[in-house]
Order: sequence, then structure tokens, then C-alpha cells
Amino acid sequence: MYSKEQVSKLKTQFWTNFGQYMKPVPGASGLPVNWINYKTGIRHIHFKMDADNTSAVIAIEISHPKEAERLRYYSQFVSLKKLLTSITTCNWQWNETLETNHKTISCISLQLNDVNLLNQADWPAIISFLKPRIMALDAFWDMVKDGFEQMGTPNNIAE
Repeated sequence: MYSKEQVSKLKTQFWTNFGQYMKPVPGASGLPVNWINYKTGIRHIHFKMDADNTSAVIAIEISHPKEAERLRYYSQFVSLKKLLTSITTCNWQWNETLETNHKTISCISLQLNDVNLLNQADWPAIISFLKPRIMALDAFWDMVKDGFEQMGTPNNIAE
């Protein structure tokens, strides 16, 4: 059993190591990318990575507070499902509506089970899961981002 402080320290250490490992890897556009805190450039669309004591997850989260806008973005992703699958070579889990942290989101995700972020021996497996998928998401996003920007109004585009 780990204390809260130990858990926090191990999580910080993992994400710092992952960030350092990914730092020299350029994005699909050839520019540097902050892989840990990936910016899509579209407000309410986020690429997230997480890991805990049972699994690792990578996800596209659509968190627009207006349901119609959230579903419009989600529908755009659905229309690009074949392209996403082709580029990432993965079969994603699609959730049009998901309740999380007291808010409703749409989520497209992949999960690696039976890994434990608190066990450093599992870190290579977690990294091997996350790295190619975030890079593939970046390549996908590089191809489709303009279409999402054109969908939005000035209020939907990130600062």
C-alpha cells in the first residue's frame, strides 16, 4: 500500500520521464510538441493520457458544455472513424455520452489493462502503449484539424 505522497511522487516521476523521453520526438508537422499536455488548438477537444494502478488510457475527449456542440464535434470524429482507425491501427472505444467528474463528455479511447503505474517495472509497457498512439493521434490531427477549425465559431477556437 502506498501513501498519497508516494503515489503522487511516482506519478510525477513517470510523467516527467515520459515527457523527457518524448521531448526529442517532433510532431507530424515537424514542430516540437508538448506530448504530455497536447494542445489540439480547439477549445473543448483534448487528447489525454492517464495511467493508474490498473490501466493506462489514451483518449480524445470532447467536453463542450453545450450538448449540441459536443455532439456536432463527436459526429465529425465519427465521420473520420475509418481514417482514425487507419492511421492509428487501433479499434477505439466510442462513447457519445459519458459522465465523468460531474460533467458530460464524449470520449474516444483506448485502454491497456493489467499495468500499474506504481510499479516501475510496468513503465516500459505503459510507454510502449502511449508513445505510438499519441504520435498517431498527432498525425491524424495534423490531417483533420482544419476541418474542425472551420466547424467552429470564434468562441469555439482556443485562445
